[in-house]
Amino acid sequence: MSKLVKTTITSMAILLIVAIAALIVVLNISGDKDEGKAESIDKIVEYAYETPEITTDLEDGSFVRIQFQILTDGKDAKEEISKRDFQLKNILIKELATMNEEKFKTGLTDLEAEVKTKLNAVMTEGKITNVYTVSKILQ
Repeated sequence: MSKLVKTTITSMAILLIVAIAALIVVLNISGDKDEGKAESIDKIVEYAYETPEITTDLEDGSFVRIQFQILTDGKDAKEEISKRDFQLKNILIKELATMNEEKFKTGLTDLEAEVKTKLNAVMTEGKITNVYTVSKILQ
């Protein structure tokens, strides 16, 4: 083969490789257009579970009444968390028993995160996406 044919074939191969790489990059970057967008409030409410009010004592003898809104990722997860209500109460009682009044006042975010983590550890159908405190009374 002549030098010109070898150069042409090599150049075409390199251009083909660059075009394939560019196509892969463009497809991966454009990806899913809904990614990163917030869910609609209707969908959030549809898969949310509101716990009953739970009354228990803190480490220092104070009493607390608290209620949560637990967001799940689907219908199956919502059904499962309603069945696991006793485990939720158990997790809350154990967590609150280690808190004093001051830690309870300032550590609600940590409590919500801990409840989410521990509930996800026992879930088999779906997962908990967020936990919100909707009511709390400290006495």
